[in-house]
Amino acid sequence: MKRRPLYIETKIKCDFDTLWTNTQEPSIHQQWDLRFTEIEYLPKNDPTDPEKFLYSTKVGFGIKVDGIGESVATKTKDNGESTSVLKFSSDSKISLIKQGSGYWKYVPEADGIKFFTGYDYETRWGLFGKLIDKIIFRPLMIWATAWSFDCLKNWIEKGLHPKQALNAQISVLLVNLTLGIIWIYQGLIPKILFTDTGEIEILRQSGLFNGNEENILNIIGIAEIAFGVALIFIQRKALQYLNILGLCLLTVGAIFSDLMIFTLPFNPFSLNISMIALSIIAILNFSYLPKASNCITKQK
Repeated sequence: MKRRPLYIETKIKCDFDTLWTNTQEPSIHQQWDLRFTEIEYLPKNDPTDPEKFLYSTKVGFGIKVDGIGESVATKTKDNGESTSVLKFSSDSKISLIKQGSGYWKYVPEADGIKFFTGYDYETRWGLFGKLIDKIIFRPLMIWATAWSFDCLKNWIEKGLHPKQALNAQISVLLVNLTLGIIWIYQGLIPKILFTDTGEIEILRQSGLFNGNEENILNIIGIAEIAFGVALIFIQRKALQYLNILGLCLLTVGAIFSDLMIFTLPFNPFSLNISMIALSIIAILNFSYLPKASNCITKQK
């Protein structure tokens, strides 16, 4: 199973020294890089020794993965291009990454610095590890690196601190997950699995479907499930506006179908207004979000 090195590129409008400091200083680096929780340089016995550092990543439930890295070379050309080469490894048995190497390159341009990285690694756990890496872990690493690069870009260019970005990302993810689950539930339970709960009667009272209420209800249920899945897996502001529009239309439809439904304990008004509020929260947080799609990403 052939591996292809990961490549991520962005362009940041700043001077070389600013970008170098933000990427090479551990206390700053760990703030914007989603892949690491802590980075710490190790003391040198001799100033000429390679720079070594410890890194750790929290994966949740109090578990973290530790590793060690080493800057093996830093090269600067006459035209100002600089390359930082490093290698890394982890002895942790829960770490999919066994060892690897890569580089960061800084290329000065007229309006900023082109900043890109290329890296690759070997996995443990045999064939199972290779499959997990190809299907899940490697795409996740590409996304996390690109997200982090855009986070750094927003920090330098717009002054948006990485904590703001991370809090906004968590907020949007929670909103999308909550709305997605609600839409899937509303499409599956009352519209497909338990159609006698009153949904068909609402359609009948509208007088629009001439005996095809059950088929229409199934179609609506499938559409709601599909929309819920899209909300969970696609992070787009347009989906939040579509959610608000859809809920407003459903509320108007309920008014014309059966106004008494709004007197029930769990009614369209209380549910829809809550879901609309969640979408507004997500929309407000989108301006703080780094986007992996803003970077050039590929596996060479």
